[in-house]
Amino acid sequence: MFWIMLLISKLAFSYYVEILPLVGPTKLIMQLTVDTYAWPELFPNGTHNFGVIVAIWAPIVLVYFMDGQIWYAIYSTIYGGILGAFSHLGEIRTLGMLRSRFESVPTAFRERLVALSKEKAENSHLDDVAARKNIAKFSQVWNEFVHSLRLEDLISHRERDLLLVPYTSSRVSVVQWPPFLLASKIPIAVDMAKDFTRKEDSELFKKIQHDEYMHYAVIECYETLREILTDLLDDRDDKFVINEICKRVETSIEQHRFLIEFRMSGLPVLHDKLEKFLKLLLTDYDDVELYKPRIINFLQDIIEIITQDVMVDGHDVLKRSDLHHQDDESKREQRFEKINIPLLHNKSWREKVVRLSVLFSEKESAINVPMNLEARRRMAFFANSLFMTMPSAPEVRNMLSFSVLTPYFKEDVLYSWEELNEDNEDGISILFYLEKIYPDEWTNFLERINDPKLGYASKDDKELIRHWVSYRGQTLSRTVRGMMYYRQALDLQCFLEYALDSAIFKGYRTIDRSDVHNKATFDYSQALTDLKFTYVVSCQVYGAQKKSSDDRDRSCASNILNLMLTYPSLRVAYIDERDEKVGGKSEKIYYSVLVKGGDKLDEEIYRIKLPGPPTEIGEGKPENQNHAIIFTRGEALQTIDMNQDNYFEEAFKMRNVLEEFQKPRHVRRKPTILGLREHIFTGSVSSLAWFMSNQETSFVTIGQRVLANPLRVRFHYGHPDIFDRLFHITRGGISKASRIINLSEDIFSGFNSTLRGGYVTHHEYIQVGKGRDVGMNQISLFEAKVANGNGEQTLSRDVYRLGRRFDFYRMLSFYFTTVGFYFCSMITVLTVYVFLYGRLYMALSGLEMAIIENPTIHQSKALEDALATQSVFQIGLLLVLPMVMEIGLERGFRTALGDLIIMQLQLASVFFTFQLGTKAHYYGRTILHGGSKYRATGRGFVVFHAKFADNYRRYSRSHFVKGLELFILLIVYEAYADTYLSSGLYFFITWSMWFLVASWLFAPFVFNPSGFDWQKTVDDWTDWKRWMGNRGGIGIQPDKSWESWWDGEQEHLKYTDIRGRILEILLACRFFVYQFGIVYHLDIAHNSRSLLVYGLSWVVMATVLLVLKMISMGRRRFGTDFQLMFRILKGLLFLGFISVMTVLFVVCGLTVSDVFASILAFLPTGWAFLLIGQACRPMLKGVGFWDPIKELARAYEYIMGIVILMPIALLSWFPFVSEFQTRLLFNQAFSRGLQISMILAGKKDKGTPMPT
Repeated sequence: MFWIMLLISKLAFSYYVEILPLVGPTKLIMQLTVDTYAWPELFPNGTHNFGVIVAIWAPIVLVYFMDGQIWYAIYSTIYGGILGAFSHLGEIRTLGMLRSRFESVPTAFRERLVALSKEKAENSHLDDVAARKNIAKFSQVWNEFVHSLRLEDLISHRERDLLLVPYTSSRVSVVQWPPFLLASKIPIAVDMAKDFTRKEDSELFKKIQHDEYMHYAVIECYETLREILTDLLDDRDDKFVINEICKRVETSIEQHRFLIEFRMSGLPVLHDKLEKFLKLLLTDYDDVELYKPRIINFLQDIIEIITQDVMVDGHDVLKRSDLHHQDDESKREQRFEKINIPLLHNKSWREKVVRLSVLFSEKESAINVPMNLEARRRMAFFANSLFMTMPSAPEVRNMLSFSVLTPYFKEDVLYSWEELNEDNEDGISILFYLEKIYPDEWTNFLERINDPKLGYASKDDKELIRHWVSYRGQTLSRTVRGMMYYRQALDLQCFLEYALDSAIFKGYRTIDRSDVHNKATFDYSQALTDLKFTYVVSCQVYGAQKKSSDDRDRSCASNILNLMLTYPSLRVAYIDERDEKVGGKSEKIYYSVLVKGGDKLDEEIYRIKLPGPPTEIGEGKPENQNHAIIFTRGEALQTIDMNQDNYFEEAFKMRNVLEEFQKPRHVRRKPTILGLREHIFTGSVSSLAWFMSNQETSFVTIGQRVLANPLRVRFHYGHPDIFDRLFHITRGGISKASRIINLSEDIFSGFNSTLRGGYVTHHEYIQVGKGRDVGMNQISLFEAKVANGNGEQTLSRDVYRLGRRFDFYRMLSFYFTTVGFYFCSMITVLTVYVFLYGRLYMALSGLEMAIIENPTIHQSKALEDALATQSVFQIGLLLVLPMVMEIGLERGFRTALGDLIIMQLQLASVFFTFQLGTKAHYYGRTILHGGSKYRATGRGFVVFHAKFADNYRRYSRSHFVKGLELFILLIVYEAYADTYLSSGLYFFITWSMWFLVASWLFAPFVFNPSGFDWQKTVDDWTDWKRWMGNRGGIGIQPDKSWESWWDGEQEHLKYTDIRGRILEILLACRFFVYQFGIVYHLDIAHNSRSLLVYGLSWVVMATVLLVLKMISMGRRRFGTDFQLMFRILKGLLFLGFISVMTVLFVVCGLTVSDVFASILAFLPTGWAFLLIGQACRPMLKGVGFWDPIKELARAYEYIMGIVILMPIALLSWFPFVSEFQTRLLFNQAFSRGLQISMILAGKKDKGTPMPT
């Protein structure tokens, strides 16, 4: 039904909007006879104006084949949104929603995450004890979640205390909700009671019970305070006083005499005294004797306030207590002096005091707790996921065992202290940058390490800071920490399943582990966890790094070793290279080695001999996985990349996900790959990172949701997916590693799984963190890599086989969601070229004017209507549709609309249009020539300014050349075809093409930090000139010399076949159209239509090339030893040029407009010679004509660089442009009160607070 509706919409739209309006005008054009042409007509006897028909219909045909992608985006957005709504996504997306539904969270937790035996599952009714035990289990998990947030510095100590849930005690009669729900309830209740003037108890209690959480807070505080005081007092008679007071309270409430027997005016004084008393109990004193008298004084004051200021007849309570004493005077002096001091060190008791103190002292609402946006998001998602559909959790001993595998090469493991404090060119260090980007987390970090109770005093501050910074980058340390949450979650799950009820009520963190039964439980949990979970990091060069003399390599090896020592269950696999004697000869032997952490060094576990060096045979990353997969264990295997993270609360749902392999389904086959959603955690740094984060989030959520259901064409796109390990290791493994063709190795494992009878599902109740590229150059490298990979997929046998096996509708799904997307991107760009070249042909030939002047023709409006759809696709709006739907679903449509507006104001369309060019260029080049290669994008923090030369090298061929070509096309067309300017729709289409040109030419500089800073622009110009002038040669890097870079840009032509070279030459011939058409519109041509005019233009072109050849030969022969001769040669050439131009102006009628028109005519022709020369490089080198081609290329590069740099230099004159750009790039940071302007200006505060 999905594709039937889509095809009906697409075909109806194409017919009525694109095709039908052109049918009538096409018939009229075919009947017209055109006698006057603006150039020599090559086919004077041709009929029906076929050239015009092709020019009009060619872009329409391309749009017809491309707009299916637009309709797919629309329908997948609608269906994905509906499917997400029915999956309960976004039902809890704010703190307010979480507060309103928190009461039902423990029940949902029991139903989803607590493993129930069959007997318990059948009896769904919970008695009081079972209900308390369930809340106790929930509190263990929730509190570990909160503690993990605190260790990650996402929340402060105060926020932690407000979020913790107490372990349920049988001595409290109500549910003890976390303090963030009860905050400010007690002070409000005290004020309410103080100001209450009526005498009826029911009215006061009704007002309190109106707020359910206030009612809970009052009862809990009363009962907890009674429990604390009773436990603290050692004397039986003192306890009698407390019990008597409580008895009076409860009796008065039952008899509706509470307001008669108690004065509400005394409550504020009692509240203040109790608040100070509780804080005193939590104070750490070295001298207990000094500590004890203060507690006794506070206790006596509290009892005095209660009996004299609050109770009407409180003296009766003391009198009744005195009746129990034989010596009243002595007992009165000793009253409340016997207290249980050791109790103050009891963890469980102190937690009660902490909670009660929080409830008493918090006078402001905790509606904004936590303040950190990431902590809010994680809490909301975890709570929301508990109401989503997921398999029931099995017991740990019955769950599927699984392994996690992470490939690592030479990425950062842990930032060194030198790296953290090394200033970039703007004077900004990584540490300073992160302090400003994450100010709340830095403050929380300082609070944590300066807390003497947490034991950080003995640790090195520098080491702690290194970890704090590394956990905010895309490092191996962050990934390992996240994955080891699986083990922590399994340990806690084992405790909740196998511990005694008394231990569960006492608490996971406060239980006495030296107890025999508790020790046995924890030992069993450790053993069971080892059986169920294995984590292997495949560090292929770890062995070489240990032996390396390079400081960075040795540092990485040391950091990896420290990870193994920190996490004893972590395993590291690497490739070991040894020289061994084989048959009397020394040969290199390769081994796969698995090691673990020992006492101080690593210890070898297994060593497997390999037939050869695996990473030299295939692509590095998949081979890195393939050699280590033998060391994994269990039925499931999760592949995690180096730029990923995990969260404790999500790790708790892992056994639910693994049950998807066992879950009964309508189809006979069970899934072989479980797809998981990802959260992109790099979206808060800059606008570019935000764009990329939103785009990636929409793909890993709504995009993959639709791919899995109903289209059934989801494959493996990244590294949080879980594989059926036994299925895949017996059917080719999880990674195909053939060089070049398997550049995008991830998706080929999905292809392989589907071809061998498996299928892939997608699950959104669990998420894994993922980092993405955050700088313009990083993002473009990533997009280029993916586009190259899709080009190789198009040429692969796997895609052919899948296409043959799928039915028609599934084949359409497969096409539009894989290679079809990139093919349509290429078609979109090609449509612009075809449209403009077609119009150029009609304008320069004179056919356009002849046809338009005919009163029977009105085809322009129809043509413009047909092209409207491609304009929408072209400016990048297609990618926004699923993005807006997913943001609306999970965060609200008002937020989605606001984000959409802000994104457009931050030039998101410019960014997406630029990336459209990246996709089209690299996909098209791979299709034409192949030879794609892995492009390392880097995963660092990108806030530095990229030099103009760097941007020029990176984007010259993919964007600048194409943008300038379209610029010249539009200029020539506007100059020689002054028609349709009154048509609004045509203006929209033309404007979109101008928008594309501007995006391709200037986006890298708009999104480049300090891109419009005057001093940096001057430095960039100097650097670029130096680079252009440097000579190349063997060993000269491309970033040092233009010649080396230019040779590298032709590398794809070195390995292409004859077909590729011929296609390059044919494509280059389009540039000859300019010269052929424009020379007949020159004033000097005097309206001649003779081919002699075109021939003379070639004489001019040959003269220019000859002059360049003479300059090249002169520089080579006279440049060093005969400087004077070379200068005379250049002077003669200049005088000759002046003489010829004078004759042409005076005698032949050359005009100034002809000069500019000639530039537009001859520049493309010279570029065509360059492209043809590059394709025929071996032949030109043989005849000695390669040096002039190189000099011509250098001249063109100078021209392009100056044309692009001039507008940047002009804007750099105005300081407000640079300030506006900074706001544009870092608006997200500004909205959160960050100091990006200080960062970019380099005004580093030398007094940066350091931990003490």
